[in-house]
Amino acid sequence: MSEATHRAIDAVWRIEAPRLVAGLTRMVRDVGLAEDLAQDALLAALESWPRSVVPENPGAWLMATAKHRAIDLLRRGKRLESKHELLAREVGIQFAMAASDFDAVIDDTVEDDLLRLMFTCCHPVLSTEARIALTLRLLGGLTTEEIARAFLVAESTVAQRMVRAKRTLAAAHVPFEVPAKDDLADRLSSVLEVVYLVFNEGYSATAGDDWVRPALCEEALRLGRVLAELMPKASEVHGLVALMEIQASRTRARSGPSGEPVLLLHQDRSRWDRLLVTRGLAALERAEALGGTLGTYALQAAIAACHARARTAEQTDWARIAALYDALAQLAPSPVVELNRAVALGMAFGPAVGLELVDALSAESSLEGYHLLPSVRGDLLEKLGRSGEARAEFERAAALTRNERERELLLRRAAACDEDPPMDGETSVR
Repeated sequence: MSEATHRAIDAVWRIEAPRLVAGLTRMVRDVGLAEDLAQDALLAALESWPRSVVPENPGAWLMATAKHRAIDLLRRGKRLESKHELLAREVGIQFAMAASDFDAVIDDTVEDDLLRLMFTCCHPVLSTEARIALTLRLLGGLTTEEIARAFLVAESTVAQRMVRAKRTLAAAHVPFEVPAKDDLADRLSSVLEVVYLVFNEGYSATAGDDWVRPALCEEALRLGRVLAELMPKASEVHGLVALMEIQASRTRARSGPSGEPVLLLHQDRSRWDRLLVTRGLAALERAEALGGTLGTYALQAAIAACHARARTAEQTDWARIAALYDALAQLAPSPVVELNRAVALGMAFGPAVGLELVDALSAESSLEGYHLLPSVRGDLLEKLGRSGEARAEFERAAALTRNERERELLLRRAAACDEDPPMDGETSVR
């Protein structure tokens, strides 16, 4: 196979895989079987296309191939039905479905199927890790190897998670549908959580040698944008998209020439992607226009917007950011939100105010081992001129982080405590 053909097939698969799996899941009501059928279609393409040419409509070719394979399976099942009717009902596949019924299914809107697939992949019956793996696999088209590499886990671990996830969905008889109104809010929350977890791992990698992994951010953004198109009246969906767009706009400025981290207040804002900023602010406006109380993602997007609107770090409206964190703390109280609020208070009203709140958080067991707690405390102590204490906090934070780039940054800050006065505006804000 030529390299050009291989690239073409790979590109087609990335684009068409989610639609293909979604449509097939609608047909056979089994996400595991649907992926198997999609993979069979891909294998057929790998065998056929190098000998001829890539079809004019490759997505339709893949779907037709997978559909015929599904029909064959169901016809074999129909022959068994006369002998095993009860078993057929338990399996839940409509063996009597005719080929014309399949055509009707395929003609249904792809968007509806994609939305159903999102809710299926992110069903609460699955663990968070399984939801992430299944979403990236079925909706993102990533290979098992790519997912494992992105999250620094063994490929076999990811493969096992997905196998267990598919079995769990089948055993729990999870319906391929958008949840009813009464369940929609909770189920949507699970979907948004998965998308944002993927984004965060790309934005600030928890471990490894890379400070950022842009490919994960781009995949999360793509999923978020698709979800926003499918659910245009869901305020929190637009809030999450706004948050990701604005944060992603800083990607180029977040790393130095050698890949070293550059914290928010020291970034060259001319390197921020103004198109992403504009898209993010527009998404935030859509979330606000839908009315009602802003949710957690929209509030975080409003905080990010304060930074995006400030042409220089000195122009940042820290008082408004502190007020937004107050609102976020009331809506979704957590020690991490309080830690971020402490940063905002320290920037708006002085480091002593922020340090008071950070010291109160030191007893929180949930923050034990959380490297950003000593990092923020070190930053506030440095601003207060307590260099020795600041150095100890930065060293403690360096020992806790699993990201090599961040560890190097924290150790540099620790070493600088005894050399120079604190830089004006230095902060742990990312």
